[in-house]
Amino acid sequence: MKAFTTQQQVRFGHVDPAGIAYYPRIFDYVHEAFEELWDLHVGKRYYHLLGTDRVGFPLVHSEVDFHSPLRFGDRPIVRVTCFKLGRTSLGLRYVYELHGARCLEARMTTVCVDLEDMRPRAIPDEFRARFEEIMEPS
Repeated sequence: MKAFTTQQQVRFGHVDPAGIAYYPRIFDYVHEAFEELWDLHVGKRYYHLLGTDRVGFPLVHSEVDFHSPLRFGDRPIVRVTCFKLGRTSLGLRYVYELHGARCLEARMTTVCVDLEDMRPRAIPDEFRARFEEIMEPS
């Protein structure tokens, strides 16, 4: 199965007094991977999608399973696949691995909306084709 792959770094300001990535920070990490997916895989900077095209993908559902902590200095590999591609909705799976071991898995569902009225709209075909490339087998 093809996936979009990137790498992130756990920085000093991301960890709590226990020395592990503070769990709300995980949502920041996932969104950073989401933006990289748009920029490097889809071919559209998310900033331009929002600001110029006025199309957004707000989060409507999330699930995160934590398997092992991320610590200051860790550089996990992130693999992003698409588990759902509806007319207006997009489901992405983010698997974080460190030294070959799964640290966490997040499943995020977003809905394509027109930012002027926040109403759902069809995912544009040129984007749909790129998400189909990383679609999980059914």
